[in-house]
Amino acid sequence: MLSVELHCHSSLSYDGRDPVDMLLEQAAAVGLDAIAVTDHDEIDASLSAAELAPDYGLVGIPGMEVTSAAGHVLGIGVTERIQPGLPFTETVARIRKQDGIAVIPHPFQRSRHGVAAQISRRELADVDAIEVYNSRLLTGLANRWAEQFAERNGLPMTAGSDAHISEMVGQAVTEVDADERSAEAILRAISAGRTTVIGKRTPWRISLRQFGGGVGRRIVNGIRSL
Repeated sequence: MLSVELHCHSSLSYDGRDPVDMLLEQAAAVGLDAIAVTDHDEIDASLSAAELAPDYGLVGIPGMEVTSAAGHVLGIGVTERIQPGLPFTETVARIRKQDGIAVIPHPFQRSRHGVAAQISRRELADVDAIEVYNSRLLTGLANRWAEQFAERNGLPMTAGSDAHISEMVGQAVTEVDADERSAEAILRAISAGRTTVIGKRTPWRISLRQFGGGVGRRIVNGIRSL
């Protein structure tokens, strides 16, 4: 079994703080086997992380968190940027065209761009996996709804720390029963549902640090865009 972080953000995300080397250091320190950096609508840092990961004893998986017209979609395994704002089904199709898998993070949290409020249940069921455990605070009920939906529809389940600072990496991981230690094998195993979700709630002190830093970075980015 491989312990995999499938949802974290670097400083390339508008609300991320730390460079990829800090994310990789943390992943190695907490004993993970693999990591996917999934920045908001950006991929360059993730590609760098995937390339550098072996230096830290990790399997690097490229990816990104795409803002579709309906909300967020994790494209795990993609190597080219997918533009934001596309229809949900088109976003999923473009992820699959790159041999990636479409994983839906926090689908029932509308305040965090969850897609469930904007698409049909049939469309939501036609994805590759559902993130059923997100370690951010105040996600308990939404996590349970996601798990129930995945169970009813026979969908593979994943977890993610949704880390925006390095200290959060590894708070929630997906244990993957892959047949070899590679990104391709991990994606195959997730698609086949050979996963176990393991997670713990992010401590308040870390969440407050992340929240405060995220607000500050949004303000700075807003000023720069003027």
